[in-house]
Amino acid sequence: MRDRVLAWLADNVPHSRLQHIIRVEQMSIELATLHNLNCEKAAVSGLMHDLAKYFKPQLLLSTARQEGLELDPVDEENPHLLHAEVSAIVARDVFGVDDEEILQAIRNHTLGRPGMSLLSCSVFLADSLEPERGNTPELEALRQESRQNLYKAVWRTCDYSLKYLIATHRLIHPRTILTRNWAMQMANQKQGQAENNKNLMPT
Repeated sequence: MRDRVLAWLADNVPHSRLQHIIRVEQMSIELATLHNLNCEKAAVSGLMHDLAKYFKPQLLLSTARQEGLELDPVDEENPHLLHAEVSAIVARDVFGVDDEEILQAIRNHTLGRPGMSLLSCSVFLADSLEPERGNTPELEALRQESRQNLYKAVWRTCDYSLKYLIATHRLIHPRTILTRNWAMQMANQKQGQAENNKNLMPT
């Protein structure tokens, strides 16, 4: 399957994008290993996350509509944002992927989604933080956070993206904000549980 996907990608994305995809696949596996997730699912999700990255805007829109997806006005203005959803459709229809957790991880890798699985969190983070994205102190801190706490890393990575979008006067998709708020709540909840457990430990 991997060889088949790589051959398809070689025909449908530039070489530089293929290298990015392989790095996302690798980082997805690394995060899955660290957080005791299914490494095989992480590998497939990472490898297939950008199948539709270079589809034309009209094809992205028409495919999304045929699938019955609910489109936000920001999607209409920036059809490129739909490449995650359409990549999941390609994974299902071209490569026969029927594991819903994998398909969701592909769908959620760009904008995230409140309530997404830890596998989705891992692929979302791998796409944003793979090594060639840069080596600024802020990115290195996010990478370190992704190894420690997936929810906190998703929250902080959303903050990072939002700052960039505001600074460059871009439209912000509502799901980015919803994902950020959800991940912050999950991180705080997890921290609260850890503190409660610590307080319950015998002295």
